[in-house]
Amino acid sequence: MKVLVTGHRGFIGTVMVPMLLKEGFEVVGLDSDLYRFCTFGEEPVTVPSIVKDVRKIEKQDLEGFDAIVHLAALSNDPLGNINPDLTYDINWRASVRIAEMAREVGVKRFLFASSCSMYGKAGDDVLDETAEFNPVTPYAKSKVYVERDVAPMATDSFSPVFLRNATAYGFSPRIRFDLVINNLTAWALTTGKILMKSDGTPWRPLVHIEDISQAVICALQAEQEVIHNLAVNVGDNNENYQMRDLAKFVKEVVGNCDIDYADDAGPDLRCYRASFDKIHQVFPNFKTRWTAKQGVAQCFEAYKKFGLKKDDYEGVKYKRIVHILNLIEEGKLDKDLFWQ
Repeated sequence: MKVLVTGHRGFIGTVMVPMLLKEGFEVVGLDSDLYRFCTFGEEPVTVPSIVKDVRKIEKQDLEGFDAIVHLAALSNDPLGNINPDLTYDINWRASVRIAEMAREVGVKRFLFASSCSMYGKAGDDVLDETAEFNPVTPYAKSKVYVERDVAPMATDSFSPVFLRNATAYGFSPRIRFDLVINNLTAWALTTGKILMKSDGTPWRPLVHIEDISQAVICALQAEQEVIHNLAVNVGDNNENYQMRDLAKFVKEVVGNCDIDYADDAGPDLRCYRASFDKIHQVFPNFKTRWTAKQGVAQCFEAYKKFGLKKDDYEGVKYKRIVHILNLIEEGKLDKDLFWQ
């Protein structure tokens, strides 16, 4: 199977591509490579690739593929909040346009990296795939809009798949330090403080990026009738946590550190728990291999190995919003995030 992975140079893509190759898929990447200066540790595995913004994709870019795994997005809430229209252009409108073109040129499967963040402000209820959406951020709203607009495109020869990922974590060559496990571990190692940005009460389901990648492999390998127009939460029932649980894991793994609360720490509107019964029913071979505490340990070891400093993840190199604003200031990107 020949697979196009958009966003293959990003946080998830740089981990997913080697896993797809190991399973025998022929992989081509497509990415504008916004974070080309942000590699942490070793360089990502290279595959044949198209260096292009998803807003510029044309039909000929999609011809000859059996499946598209669409990861590319602005995946950071602060970045999305700078210009919500930009988030909607990239995450929603471009995604719908790619799906339309993919169907026209004969791509059979369109796997969309959706998100459990669509459930948003949900409280303590455990939500399955039939739950109402209550998105809080432009990022989460964009996922709702893509599912709404792409699902009706399904035909006998075009199967959309919506993989609603729990909150991701884990080590990657293009690591995101804004994600909760990655962030708390970085603070603990470099400052001796576990800096909580909420009051610790919000619920959130967690999933390692290798487990997200495993779900993609299952969806690519499954029979069409199994995945046709499927929406499924990606994660594990045992991996729903309150934020304070994650802080305790970090304290246990890193040791010799204190839990601290940011001055503006309060309840987070994003509070939801998810049910992952369905993914195990539709993909009997799917099994999460990571727990949140193991993810803390993985990040801790990688940070030590590569000598992480606070100025790295809070500064211009790895803090995504600061990095992007700096590229704009230097004239490398324009205000619409196109390379100059």
